[in-house]
Amino acid sequence: MNFEQYSPQAIPNENLTIPFLKQHLQEFGDWQIDQFKAKKHINKIVEMRARYVDELLMRLWDLVGLNESFDLSLLAVGGYGRGELHPKSDIDLLILSDHGFSKESEEKIGQLITLLWDLKLDVGNSVRTLKDCLEQGKADITVATSMIESRLIRGNENTFEKLQGILAQKDFWPSDKFFTVKKEEQFDRHKNCRGDGYNLEPDIKNGCGGLRDIQTIAWISKRHFDAHSLLELTSYGYITQGEYHEISECQSQLWTIRFAIHTVTNRPDNRLLFDFQSDVAKLLGYTGQRNEAIEQMMKMFYQTIRRVKELNEMLLQYFDEAILGNVPTQFHVIDDHFQIRGNKIELTTPGLFQDNPESMLQLFVYIADDPRIRGIYSPTLRDLREARRCLTHWLQNIPECRAVFMQIIKHPRGMGLPFTLMHEHGVLAAYIPQWSRIVGQMQFDLFHAYTVDAHTHKLAKFIYNYPNSKVEHPLAHEIYNDLEKPELLFLATIFHDIAKGQQGDHSTLGAVDALAFCELHGLTRHESKVVAWLVEHHLNMSVVAQRRDISDPNVIIEFAKLVRDEKHLNLLYCLTVADICATNEDTWNSWKASLLRDTYYKTLTMLRRGLENPPDIRDRIRDRQFKALNILAGLGITEEQVRPLWKRFKLNYFFRYTSAQICWHTQHLLKHEDHSKPLVLISTQNARGGSEIFVYRKDMPALFSSVVTEIDNKKLSVHDAKILSSRDDYSLSTFTVLEEDGEHIDDGKIQRLREAIVDSLLEPDVVNSNIIRLERVKKPFKFEPQITFLPTRRKRTQIEVVAFDAPGILANIGTVFVDHGLVLDTAKITTIGERAEDLFIVSTEDGDSLTKEQEASLKASLMEELSPSIS
Repeated sequence: MNFEQYSPQAIPNENLTIPFLKQHLQEFGDWQIDQFKAKKHINKIVEMRARYVDELLMRLWDLVGLNESFDLSLLAVGGYGRGELHPKSDIDLLILSDHGFSKESEEKIGQLITLLWDLKLDVGNSVRTLKDCLEQGKADITVATSMIESRLIRGNENTFEKLQGILAQKDFWPSDKFFTVKKEEQFDRHKNCRGDGYNLEPDIKNGCGGLRDIQTIAWISKRHFDAHSLLELTSYGYITQGEYHEISECQSQLWTIRFAIHTVTNRPDNRLLFDFQSDVAKLLGYTGQRNEAIEQMMKMFYQTIRRVKELNEMLLQYFDEAILGNVPTQFHVIDDHFQIRGNKIELTTPGLFQDNPESMLQLFVYIADDPRIRGIYSPTLRDLREARRCLTHWLQNIPECRAVFMQIIKHPRGMGLPFTLMHEHGVLAAYIPQWSRIVGQMQFDLFHAYTVDAHTHKLAKFIYNYPNSKVEHPLAHEIYNDLEKPELLFLATIFHDIAKGQQGDHSTLGAVDALAFCELHGLTRHESKVVAWLVEHHLNMSVVAQRRDISDPNVIIEFAKLVRDEKHLNLLYCLTVADICATNEDTWNSWKASLLRDTYYKTLTMLRRGLENPPDIRDRIRDRQFKALNILAGLGITEEQVRPLWKRFKLNYFFRYTSAQICWHTQHLLKHEDHSKPLVLISTQNARGGSEIFVYRKDMPALFSSVVTEIDNKKLSVHDAKILSSRDDYSLSTFTVLEEDGEHIDDGKIQRLREAIVDSLLEPDVVNSNIIRLERVKKPFKFEPQITFLPTRRKRTQIEVVAFDAPGILANIGTVFVDHGLVLDTAKITTIGERAEDLFIVSTEDGDSLTKEQEASLKASLMEELSPSIS
């Protein structure tokens, strides 16, 4: 690397102009990128940029005459003070004076800062006296930390040394206080980044296992030990030479990604967002078909942050004892090899993990046995790391290990802290070969927030917490507490997504893996098949509940045939709820809870009735009418008043609506005298988890598209729609909607929404002309719409539409139906991340299902309408 040709020291004085320096900076930046692409060591590259800026600042300092202000010092602080700069990193400066600044000095400092701004450098500058540094540093640990990393670039060395003397004073952030606050900072930082680093769009600087975690160790080491590098920690016995090299390697890998992000985005970004993951992977030299390059890069990243997280945890434990004196004095012997030290478990027999691998798993049995244990003692963690890396075969291949593993799975607390620690410290990946493949496995959608392994871990935690979730998940709470063998559910959890990333259907492939694993671990053939069945069908209940018409008995009958008995239904329900909840923090809502609960109870009723005895629809209708009449009677409305109205309704109205809904509609319809105007009702409360909008109006082709457009304009989301007609061609339709955050409609919106819908039904042409067109799609999520026609036993056609979700999509689909002269009967609306996965049941104007030719024509129109442009 030939830096000298770009050294600012070689620039002639007459060339120290803004245009020349801008060009020089650009040429140096381009040269650095070339060095990066040539695989030069990243440490040298970031150090070279810091050196370049050092020399440039020296020249500019002299140029504006600050070299004549002999008491001033120009210091690099923060990351720049460490001598490392990425392409778009902030250049943090401190201009320091012993006593104060003259008017002349202030003018020259202003000239310097203006020059730096004119050069478009990202400068963060402070101008302080020594007294200011003392006061501000004591008041703000961020200022103190920045100054601790300061180094002299130009100016008075004596002033700089006085600052170092101030920072070294014992009462200037004593090391115990400094350590405590830095630990709290790290905790808060992780919390703001979802608590772990396994997000699909991770923050490589602030996330768990990121660069800040390495810097936290360095800051604490410098403050307490006056260690100027992590290498010096080896002399204190806190880390081994191998661990030092591992931290350095991890830092270099994270620096490489950060440098690439800055280069691709041309801004100081630290988040590896979907938008530019592909470009970053390409710049880093990863190749492959489709998303393989991104997968390789992200796996490397996730493996790196796991190592940093483990080392950070281990070192902070050591520092806690050394700095705060928190050396446990209470011990409890467990057996000849383990004891409890304070609230952590400790191995007392060095080398045991390597000599007897099953002891690695026994460690977690003891953690499950004793709720006092909250973690692994740092020397034991080091032994565990070393033993794990010395393994030459999978732990599951050792019979003794299999017996201990099943102890953990069956233990009442085994899937709590023990399972978490097994995941975090790589023991699960050392035990199950398939698990090792999903560690850091990306999921390319906007629905999942985590990697496959992190999602699975969170799913297991949701199930483990069902006994304490009576309020949040009452049905799952009840079912789980009655399970005879919850370990079957946990084994299904571990394997439900374990084949993701492999060629083929992950559910089918995972079921094969699960069956083999269960049989290897001594489960009966029946138990093994139950686990495999759950893995194979873990998505089915969610699909039926959210994307099928569960008011259709045939849908429930087919699902009941799949689950076969209550045991399978109970297990599948518990797995499905947790799977949805563990996807991301915003997925679960009252509407999904209602759909799954209804699906569960309808299927349970079907199973108990017997599949050979399907329900009599007419009996159900008569029962609903009888219950509705009783409610109405209590409101002073007689059967004589009601019957003429109900005679106008088709039987499917009474089949598709509950007694409470029928009563609600009837009350208002009896009062509605002007039938030339629409009646729009909006519920303020609904037991099914969403706000209902009921629309009564003379049938019109654009009713669906008109209503959903106004709903969309109010930033609400449609989750379900029933488009029914009376015998005299009036619409009796319902739209179930939620706010964007999954809550009921805000009370303040209800009246405005009602008025907007009424207006839209009176003037549909005006509304339809304002439909929001499909927005442009982010490149990483490019996919063609999928239009599938599903079989149905009625004179209807079921259409499943999968497309990129965007404002106006439902209105666009509704317009296509109108253009084809179709009557919409039902819409089931499901949004999964960036994907809209909707079911529509339609018929021709004559009440028939579509012909093959009509299906082909409709599909072509939908494909044209829903294929978005790509940004």
